[in-house]
Amino acid sequence: MEKIGIIDLGSNSARLVIVDLFADNHFMVVDELKESVRLGQDMERDGFLKPQRVAETIRTLKMFRKLCDASGVTRIIAVATAAVRRAKNQRSFLDEIQASCGIKIRVLSAEEEALYVYRGVINTMDVPKGIVLEIGGGATKIVYYNRRCIINYVTLPFGAVTLTGLFADDGLKPEEIAKKIEEFFTEQLKQIEWINTVDPDAQMIGVGGSFRNLFKISKMVHKYPLDTVHNYVMKTEEFLPVYDMLKVLDLDKKKKIKGLSAERADILPAALAIVKSFVSFFNFERFTISGSGLREGIMVNQALPMTEEKPISDVLNYSLTTLVKYYGCDEKHVEHVVNLSIQLFKQLRVLHKFPRQYLKVLKVAATLHDCGQRIKYYNHQRHSCYMILNANLYGVSHRDIVLAAFTACCHKKEDINAYEWARYRDLLHEDDIEIVKRLGVMLRIAESLDRSMSGTVKSINCDILGDSVIMKTEVDGDATLEIRDAMAASTEFKKSFHKNLEIL
Repeated sequence: MEKIGIIDLGSNSARLVIVDLFADNHFMVVDELKESVRLGQDMERDGFLKPQRVAETIRTLKMFRKLCDASGVTRIIAVATAAVRRAKNQRSFLDEIQASCGIKIRVLSAEEEALYVYRGVINTMDVPKGIVLEIGGGATKIVYYNRRCIINYVTLPFGAVTLTGLFADDGLKPEEIAKKIEEFFTEQLKQIEWINTVDPDAQMIGVGGSFRNLFKISKMVHKYPLDTVHNYVMKTEEFLPVYDMLKVLDLDKKKKIKGLSAERADILPAALAIVKSFVSFFNFERFTISGSGLREGIMVNQALPMTEEKPISDVLNYSLTTLVKYYGCDEKHVEHVVNLSIQLFKQLRVLHKFPRQYLKVLKVAATLHDCGQRIKYYNHQRHSCYMILNANLYGVSHRDIVLAAFTACCHKKEDINAYEWARYRDLLHEDDIEIVKRLGVMLRIAESLDRSMSGTVKSINCDILGDSVIMKTEVDGDATLEIRDAMAASTEFKKSFHKNLEIL
């Protein structure tokens, strides 16, 4: 296993993520550190990085270096974006960093930056056709893709920091400044040659710190139960009140808003003005926030070099496999339980009548059903539930994550906690509790049929006869333990499917 550090030096903030690269091209973030450096502030007048900003950046990078050395990082990949790319004193700035911090920074071109943002999105989201809006401190990227291939992209030379400085005017009210930024950005959109070729079916994906902050505010406002920004869907009708509230406040009042980072309070209105212009221009009714962007694009390229040419084909399966390895689950047992669960789902479809989307839920639950053992074996199904709710799962909706977590919690003889279930009511439907119980019974039987973790039961063939379901097992060896353990679920099976269970 190799431990690497990735430093992203942006116009607003500097970020370090420490990543474990482990077997079979997988990775996991194990630490991070972020500092606001405002490197791009006050550059508009003469194009030079200011001494105060340079000094603060160097102090920050020295801290990053210390953490990397203490964590056993063997390789640091450091990149800089818009502010450094445009700086007239770029060379002296980079030389000073190399001399004082021992860190060599590569300045990304606008094309490289857009590509990394795209790779971060496309390798962590199951959205085949989308338009990505990434709002940085000193630049705004728009990437349009279809069938998981980039169609067009553009990097606009302004972001939340630069627009805040550009439109700062003591004679204007905050809402008037926001309106001017909206109008300015809309005019910039109109000048993009390919912008009108975007397919109306393309989904909007928001990337960057401003979108992450928007999620935190929305989470507080709506008491959203999950603390997972990636794949969070926000309706435009929910975004507009937040924007309208923020754009009229002075800085001191903005800093008091729960969920709003104090270090971003002054520049967030400019970023949200860009979002407002964008959703209005395309008439988007909703957008999805991605927790992955440039840094994740670098990570996945390091772990899986082939993604420089072709994205991951099955995003969900890749993230599940990563978690199985990271949690130290028995991979053969996991694979066998998943296969048996899928067989049960398909063969009992005449009874449960679930659409195919629930097969994804069952697959997530079956893959991670035992991950809670990393905390403690006893009642590990409860720990598995919590870990799934908080895992870094890609290619799956928040609703499906909740359903999978509770399904995993049911894989032992465990009833659903009504209080815990009620926390997620805004994500769930009225009949979901019965769906989860049925999926949970299927998972429980599948796990029992590999109780010895030896793959003795190869496959299942279900016959549905009158008031009974007869499961015929194809075995290789003595399956007495497996069948006996699976039959212990017969009571729950009858409650869920209204059929007697017999396993042969």
